[in-house]
Amino acid sequence: MRIGIMLGADGTTMTLDDVIDRAREAEAAGLDNIWMANIFSYDGIGTLGLIGRETSRIGLGTAVTPTYPRHPTAIAQQALTTQAASGGRFTLGIGLSHKVVIEDMLGLSYAKPAAHMREYLSVLMPLVRGEEATFEGEEYRVRGVTMDIRGGENMDVVVAALGPAMLRIAGEMTNGTNTWMVGKKTMEEHIVKRLTEAAGAAGRPEPRVVGGYPMILTNDPDAAREKLAHLLTVYGQLPSYRAMLDREGVDGPADIAIVGDENFLRSEISRLESAGVTDFNAAIMEVEQGAAARTMEFVTSLKG
Repeated sequence: MRIGIMLGADGTTMTLDDVIDRAREAEAAGLDNIWMANIFSYDGIGTLGLIGRETSRIGLGTAVTPTYPRHPTAIAQQALTTQAASGGRFTLGIGLSHKVVIEDMLGLSYAKPAAHMREYLSVLMPLVRGEEATFEGEEYRVRGVTMDIRGGENMDVVVAALGPAMLRIAGEMTNGTNTWMVGKKTMEEHIVKRLTEAAGAAGRPEPRVVGGYPMILTNDPDAAREKLAHLLTVYGQLPSYRAMLDREGVDGPADIAIVGDENFLRSEISRLESAGVTDFNAAIMEVEQGAAARTMEFVTSLKG
């Protein structure tokens, strides 16, 4: 299992130079991946292009960039440029975002999210493969578009897929999924099972499964979870994440966070690997003094 960390979820508290420095540190520590959040701070794809020029080995990926605000030809052009800038180390992670953002804040229709994603990928994936995109759909009508970006070849695309329809689309059309707010039981019995079945039925290779989890190394897990519950409240209210928490049978996001001592953290990560997670993405949060540094040191030790 590849080990990585999340950057940018707290982007408004960091300068762009800080983000790049954090990425350099992650590479120097031997981590496999950096996953960049894309909320209302730094653009994930563009920032990872900059990081790609300042690093040499570590994998880079978005977790995740919303599709609705960007035409699939535009995101293809931007992502393939970052793939070229990083020497072929970039994974494009895309997702639907949420109705409260796309419809309520941006004024776009969120009426048919799964249909939107299938049409989106019908345009995007040929461009990623270096082919011509021609597609006539309800939302997108694209005729004879190609991309000529040297060094943009062989870029993985993963979709933030949680529900059955989205998992089927991700398995059939992309390299896998990038998850958040998914408990271990749900990961194995729902996410990995459905995604793998869809990929197999489509004749595609074994999919990548990126598992994003809040993680804190602490001797006081109850206090840490209490603070996490406050910090992550919104994720328990968004319908797609709420459905995953309900499927797991937990009250809120803090209940699926990986919080405790080193032995507990190692056992939980091992369980995720056994469940089928191929890429572990640690979202490290400073819920108590020194927690972020301790947890980062622990994550680094997993590569030792």
